[in-house]
Amino acid sequence: PGPGQAEMYAGLQELGVAHGEDLKETLTNCTEPLKAIEQFQTENGVLLPSLQYALPFLDLHGTPRLEFHQSVFDELREKLLERVSAIALEGKVEERYKKLEDLLEKSFSLVKMPSIQPVVMCVMKHLPKVPEKKLKLVMADKDLYKACAVEVKRQIWQDNQALFGDEVSPLLKQYILEKENVLFSNDISFLQNFFSPSPKTRRQGEVVQKLTQMIGKNVKLYDMVLQFLRTLFLRTRNVHYCTLRAELLMSLHDLEISEICTVDPCHKFTWCLDACIREKFVDNKRARELQGFLDGVKKGQEQVLGDLSMILCDPFAINTLALSTIRHLQDLVGQDTLPRESPDLLLLLRRLSLGQGAWDMIDSQVFKEPKMEAELITRFLPLLMSFVVDDHTFTVDQKLPSEEKGPIPYPSTIPEAFTKFLQENRIACEIGLYYILHITKQRNKNAFLRLLPALVETFSDLAFSDIFLHLLTGNLTLLSDEFALEEFCTSLFDGFFLTACSRKENVHRHVLRLLLHLHHKVAPAKLESLQKALEPTKQSGEAVKELYNQLSEKLELHKPSPAEVTETPSMELPLPTVPTPASR
Repeated sequence: PGPGQAEMYAGLQELGVAHGEDLKETLTNCTEPLKAIEQFQTENGVLLPSLQYALPFLDLHGTPRLEFHQSVFDELREKLLERVSAIALEGKVEERYKKLEDLLEKSFSLVKMPSIQPVVMCVMKHLPKVPEKKLKLVMADKDLYKACAVEVKRQIWQDNQALFGDEVSPLLKQYILEKENVLFSNDISFLQNFFSPSPKTRRQGEVVQKLTQMIGKNVKLYDMVLQFLRTLFLRTRNVHYCTLRAELLMSLHDLEISEICTVDPCHKFTWCLDACIREKFVDNKRARELQGFLDGVKKGQEQVLGDLSMILCDPFAINTLALSTIRHLQDLVGQDTLPRESPDLLLLLRRLSLGQGAWDMIDSQVFKEPKMEAELITRFLPLLMSFVVDDHTFTVDQKLPSEEKGPIPYPSTIPEAFTKFLQENRIACEIGLYYILHITKQRNKNAFLRLLPALVETFSDLAFSDIFLHLLTGNLTLLSDEFALEEFCTSLFDGFFLTACSRKENVHRHVLRLLLHLHHKVAPAKLESLQKALEPTKQSGEAVKELYNQLSEKLELHKPSPAEVTETPSMELPLPTVPTPASR
């Protein structure tokens, strides 16, 4: 017999059950083999009197004895599995578990026997506490560990953080990769973007579901996962770990796992924030509710602020808070109210500030709400509001009958203070970037070109972060017709994108994504110079090279015929952006 044979009979010896090896030995040492076989069959066969007559009948039909015994065995195993599951639910708790423990004691020696293994595993699965000795044996054997149910693995994991980490780590890598794939997707649209899926849809993702199942109702494992997420967030500053922190809690909330939800102090806060994210807006009632949870953090429990800040640092939360802030500022313009006079706006800013300060708080272990600079409220936000007013004024001016002096031009300068705020203040920078996304979505080319130069240098290079560039490229598709204009392309590409392409590979990728989508709108001469400027270097990664090749192939297909080329100069004439009324 090969190595497989030994496994097949594993443990039978200890139970005093004869097997193939015993028969082999008997036949080797006997004088009458046929008699010996008959005796072995009698001693080890199914002891049912009625079978004495049925078996010869099966022989006549050419049914091998093995097939008969196998089908009886399979039938009995199914019955036993059903019985084990039934025992796990009946009678008093102590009694049922006592029965299962006795059964495990009797059957465990057969755990390596493939035909019996499912029964042993089923018994362990239904035991809330498998004896330590048995768990150690399972853990030490790769195949047994692989074969056991997640209920048993949880009992192993809770005392073996390293082993649990090995199981969780590939899932976390997969999660980050999935997020990045969405941000760099070749499908560019202002309708569908990174933030489009609802929280409930996101929680159905494979990684969140797998982690939820691995944790079950085990608070210890949940805490371990949170610890992994905190550590990875600190090590990498990758905000997608914050998203997973919130998604995991809400996934357990969906399943009503009260054992965990009631002990996580962030539960109600996350639940309320989740509702805001779903509606992409924080209304005043919910803003006060969120503040109430923060005010409710008791003395001595300030560490909770670290977790709450991590939940607010989730890009989906930041996105919701920033969009709500922009909407609020527009409302204030209509009401002739200053930002400092709006308590609800101040609550939004405090949430934004806490989220943006998550990394520093967890890193420094100083758990208190970051102080907000007064100038953000007294100077920066009024500046943003003045841009909104500029737009209104310009629109009204265009409608008034023109005097001899001609139309009033759109303001082209940016106040120096605005640029300085974007460079030095993280929250100002975040709100400023969202304001730029907002005007782009409104197809407000004038305002976009006016503010674009301020993005070249921003706090921590936020204007070159993947999330912002993903949203910006999507919104720019609304201004696709402007790409035919030299002035627009020079401002956007030379003035912004190309300033960072050589030092930031992600920017290079986003520009290529945008051109793959809009190349047919760009003036041919400009396209040619862009193609040269965006050529990958030796240091460029595979993703950049792949995108560049895709773009080159597309451009090759779209090359205009010589007849068309002669007409291109007319495309480059500056088009009047606003029709001027006929002078009287």
